[in-house]
Amino acid sequence: MSDSLFLCARPSFIEGMSRILDFGGTLEEFNKSLTPEQADYLALRADWQMIGMDFARAIDGERELLTANHTD
Repeated sequence: MSDSLFLCARPSFIEGMSRILDFGGTLEEFNKSLTPEQADYLALRADWQMIGMDFARAIDGERELLTANHTD
């Protein structure tokens, strides 16, 4: 799971358009977890996965630069 917004529901286009007229916020909905601890765990896990992906991308970028500079 690499999605850090998994607790937020993703409405369809029609639902999104109807929210424009939903002044009372009655259409607001969130995905649920069994416990607050589970929601925290899933959110932290997703955050750390995103950080790991950022590190991997940065390392790959540096590796490409070093390889390009080494072959020149």
